[in-house]
Parts: sequence; C-alpha cells; structure tokens
Amino acid sequence: MASGIRHRDFQRTRWTCSHCICKVQRHSGGARSARSSVLPHCIFNLRPEQTRLEKEYFTDRMDSVCTDCSSPGQGANSSVDSHQHSNLDDDDELLRYIWKEYLHPKQYEWVLIVAYIIVFFVSLIGNSLVCFAVWKNRNMRTVTNYFIVNLSFADILVTIICLPASLVVDITETWFFGKTLCKIVPYLQTISVSVSVLTLSSIAHDRWYVICHPLMFKSTAQRARKNIVVIWVVSCIIMIPQAVVMECSSLVPELTNKTSLFTVCDEHWGADIYPKIYHTCFFIVTYFAPLCLMVLAYIQICHKLWCQQIPGSTSVLHRKFKTFQCSSPSAASGESVRVRTSTVCAEIKQVRARRKTARMLMVVLFVFALCYLPISVLNIMKRVFGTFKNSNDRETVYAWFTFSHWLIYANSAANPIIYNFLSGKFREEFKAAFTCHLCGQDRTRSQKIRTRTSTDSRKSLSTQVHNMDSVSRISDQII
Repeated sequence: MASGIRHRDFQRTRWTCSHCICKVQRHSGGARSARSSVLPHCIFNLRPEQTRLEKEYFTDRMDSVCTDCSSPGQGANSSVDSHQHSNLDDDDELLRYIWKEYLHPKQYEWVLIVAYIIVFFVSLIGNSLVCFAVWKNRNMRTVTNYFIVNLSFADILVTIICLPASLVVDITETWFFGKTLCKIVPYLQTISVSVSVLTLSSIAHDRWYVICHPLMFKSTAQRARKNIVVIWVVSCIIMIPQAVVMECSSLVPELTNKTSLFTVCDEHWGADIYPKIYHTCFFIVTYFAPLCLMVLAYIQICHKLWCQQIPGSTSVLHRKFKTFQCSSPSAASGESVRVRTSTVCAEIKQVRARRKTARMLMVVLFVFALCYLPISVLNIMKRVFGTFKNSNDRETVYAWFTFSHWLIYANSAANPIIYNFLSGKFREEFKAAFTCHLCGQDRTRSQKIRTRTSTDSRKSLSTQVHNMDSVSRISDQII
C-alpha cells in the first residue's frame, strides 16, 4: 500500500548472460543467415505450462541458457566469442518475443482492464457529483459534509493520477513513466490514503462529541475547514519518506538504453531493517490504530442513539405530555400543548436524522476497512516478513496484489454509491444533476419554497427549545 503499485518480488540478479544469445542456424544448407534466428534456444525449451512468474524474466533460467549455448554440438563457444555485442535486429526480435510472451495482457487481464475502466469513470463522476452537490446546495454545507467533500477530493486525486499508472504497471509489469513520476505517483497515493484515514477519523471524532458529549465540544464549519487544512499538511509531511526511497531500476541493466521494459519503480532502502520499521509504522498509523479508535467511537454512538431511552414511541411521548400537564395546570392550554408537541417532535426528528447519518458513516468506514485490508496485510507480509521471496506459487501472489490494488480504487468509487443509497439529500442532488433545464427551473422554485419553510420552522423551533441544552441544531445533523 505504500506505493499503491504492485512490484513483483523478483530477484535483482543481473543478466550476466545477456549476450549469450544462441545464433541457431537452420540446418537447411545455411539458406538463412545466423541473424535470422536470434532468440535463445533455451527459452524455446521452457515448458509451456510454466507461468510467467515462474520464468522470472529468465533469471531463473539464465544458467541453463548459458549452459545450453556453450554445450557441444551447438557451436555456441565460437558464436559467443564472435558475437559479444548483439546487433540491433537481434535485440528488437528478442524484445518482441518478450512483449508477446510476458507483457502482453492475458485473457484474465483484459477483465481487469475493464474493471479498472469502470471504477475510473464511476469514481470520477460520482465524487465530482458529491462536491458539486455540496457546493450548489447551501443547506448541505454541514460539518460532516465538508469532511465528505474532502474525502471525495482525495478520491478524485488518486483516481486521476494514480489509477492509470497502477493499471499499466499491473498489466505490463513495467514502469514507463520515468524517474520523476516514480517519486510523485506513489507519494500522492500514500497522501490520499492518509487523507482518507484522517478524514474518516475526524468525522468519527466530530460525531462522537456531538452525540455523546454535546456540551463539551461545539462543532462548526469553520473548525471543520481548519481541520481539513491540517489533515492535508500532516499527510504531506509524514509521507515524505515514501517519495525519498522510490527509485527506478532495471531488472535487466544491459537493456536499459534500448528499452523501458523490465524497468520497475520500487523502494530502495539502505538496510533491511528500515523498510520493516517504516511499513510497520505505516500499517499502524494509517490503518490499524485509526480503525480501532473509530470502531470504539461508533460503538458509543450506536449505544447513545439506539440503546438509550429516547423520545420516539407513543408511550414516551404520552408520558412527557402527562408529566407536563400535571406539573402545571395552566399549561393545558392549546398553545402550550402545541409548543410541547413541537419540542418532542424536534427531538424525535433529530435522533432519526442522527441515526441515518451514523448508519451511512459506519457503512463508509466498513467499506474502507474491507477494501484496504488485503493490501495492508500483503504489504506487511512482503515488506516486513519477506513472505513471498521464496514463494513457488508466484502467479497466485501476483493475482492477490493485483486484486488488492483494484480494491483500493473500488473504494473510491463505492463512496458516492453509498451516499446515493443512504442519504436522501445527496440522492436528490444526484438526480437533479441529470435532469433537464426546465425541470431544474421547477425544482429551483420548489426548493426556494422548502428552504423558506425550513428557515421559518427552524426559527420557531429555536424559540421552543432554547433552554434545552441536550438538543442541538437539527439542520446540522441531516445529510
């Protein structure tokens, strides 16, 4: 997860026999020159059932290649001596073979490409609509929605910049984008992860104080905007090591000046202990610790909203009316009853709105934890414990890493879908974004009426519940 891009755990052995290319002449009277058959004789002898990962870019087979090339009967000794430097045609044909057999997308990888494309457009359109909805509707500019917009912006950033690069690397096994982007893309990926985690943590912190300790903390939009700035600054600072250690290197140095194939963008540390420390801290700070704290916060929020006795049933409402009437006979007038009814209904409406908000946020948190769990575990296994260094089933490892990277981007696409299903406000704005201009005019007039009515209701309600410290503004809780 550190870079968000899969690098297979290949051995960094040099291709010491890179020029040991068997110039196998046809035995048909030498009709074709030695140049016409330039591919390694030993490569053709590899079993077809071997996977790409078992071949290890030929590194596991180079000894056998050189042995076969130098064996009697092949004329390899004289060939190697006379062809220390392969000509350009030889290299081109070899690279074409490598592209066809190793780098060209396989059948299941085309499915992966389609899945990436779907996620790209859903994430880009969905998160853009989230930002547009909050910007367009002033009533939606609540504290929670400010954090949701920040989360959507981080998702847009990672979708535009990181997703295409990750797809290309996962399919071609090569980094084509140069040394500069090798540092920038993984850095932005980790910043996005940090921003997402800190934003979800800030939402949980805000909801916990507002619902569980309403008198200890005042949640305001200005404070939310300041928190968002702090989130980005902190994320940019703590992820600097990721940009420092990312470097481009070639698995086949002899081909560095001829092709970008076999170039990887990976971490380069001075000692083995450093990546273990870094990735352990990364896992704790950006996944495990925040997730535990958020789970505890939402457990208390659920206990407050669902388990404690709240106004919401007929018996509770009747008991409130009865107590009010018995304590003050003069309060039995119609006006007093209406005021009391409005107060209790306001409490009921507030609790229901908070329940809907909490339910939606818990689903967002659950999807985030589920999507980031595979890559978090795989990176710990790879970087800290070195689990995959001697793995014999590298194709399965590759599939797991590829799928885990897709899940990261799928999480970005899932959030707007969650908002659409669990938030009536967002659903209305999403629908409005696709309506015609005339329908939009009618909706604007009706929205003005609803806004004016809602404003009058809030003013009346504010007067009725002025002395009730446990009731905060309802409009700030409805998403």
